[in-house]
Amino acid sequence: MGIFVLLGMFALCVAIGAPVAFALGIAAIAAFWFEGLPLMIGYQRIIAGINVFSLMAIPFFIFAGELMFHGGIAMRLVKFASAAVGAVRGGLGVVNVFSSMLFGGISGSAVADISALGSILIPVMKEKGYDADYAVNVTVTSSIAGIVIPPSHNMIIYAIAAGGGISISKLFMAGVVPGMLMCVCLAVAAYVVAVRRGYQAEIFPGFTSLFLSFIAALPGLFTAVIIVGGVLSGIFTVTESGAFGAIYAFVVTLLVYRSLTWESFITAVKSSVRTTAMVMILIACAGAFAYMLTFYRVPDKTVWLLTTITENPILILILINVVLLVLGMIMDMAALILICTPIFLPVAYSIGLDPLQFGIILMMNLGLGLCTPPVGACLFVGCSVGKLPMEKAVRTIWPFYLAILVALMLVSFVPAISLTLPGWIDI
Repeated sequence: MGIFVLLGMFALCVAIGAPVAFALGIAAIAAFWFEGLPLMIGYQRIIAGINVFSLMAIPFFIFAGELMFHGGIAMRLVKFASAAVGAVRGGLGVVNVFSSMLFGGISGSAVADISALGSILIPVMKEKGYDADYAVNVTVTSSIAGIVIPPSHNMIIYAIAAGGGISISKLFMAGVVPGMLMCVCLAVAAYVVAVRRGYQAEIFPGFTSLFLSFIAALPGLFTAVIIVGGVLSGIFTVTESGAFGAIYAFVVTLLVYRSLTWESFITAVKSSVRTTAMVMILIACAGAFAYMLTFYRVPDKTVWLLTTITENPILILILINVVLLVLGMIMDMAALILICTPIFLPVAYSIGLDPLQFGIILMMNLGLGLCTPPVGACLFVGCSVGKLPMEKAVRTIWPFYLAILVALMLVSFVPAISLTLPGWIDI
């Protein structure tokens, strides 16, 4: 009955339109009241949910991404990507994917990727004769590279939700190859669709132009080197690397590129504060919700249920993927990370899945959910930027869904893809 109160109250709050963070908190308090537990414990669990030093990295990563978004780094990355891969058939589609891989590795945000790159590339693609649905679909699906390729604040949330026993540095490294693999699959899909629709290739500008565009983009690309390289070298902790990354992004956009205005700086600060507040409230309330999930032994019962259905590890992993994909279609990513990690991580342990590999599987599944209706934030933003009805985008987006699913299956059943790089470092 207690589980019914917890989950039922959560579902009711979501159904009536309450924010997910508040729905988690209300459901947890209702369960505390039902069980007769002191409400002070619920308050303590909410505070404990955000009383974690590693979470300090999240506002720094968000602020660095906002500074780069508003400071003109995206345009230089697009020019470099266009010079490098634009000569491929349907080149702007491949440029879009390659740009997302570069910008995602700096900003760590899928929505920032769409906002920054989509506003640049989608109008250009339309002018060059590309269909609006193709431009939007490539932009939307490639944006989730920012979730998988480090640095990613969603990976920090996963590490915290897993109990804090997972190295964030190794988790960052686990996402490099899967993120690049996903982008390669998306680039192949973009090329195939471009060939079928008869899109033409761009003219290769020459190696001199390629070199100059790389030099122009290098200061922005170096942000990722500072954030990830500083952690791997042991110079910075994850939190310190986020702080130095934000400082470096500010210096580059203000003094090197000279494209950061006072108005855009204020906008970046406001957007960062708003996003950070939403994330922290969500994490805090999810702490109390996760406490009650453990109180009711939901993780143990989930393991028992799945092993009752089948004891085959392959089938269990397929079931986990299916459940995560379905949940990703109806809920926001950060909330699902906090809810699903304590439930499905024990199942992953029971079938011998490494927590780093499971983390990347979780990121890719829920990232795909951002691109699917009815609650796909990336799909909404992409259609808004491209001025395209969502129905038209969804009709032709399936080749890109398929590309992401291929990458997801490879990561799920070939552990070396996500575990080789973390195995090379000792952090």
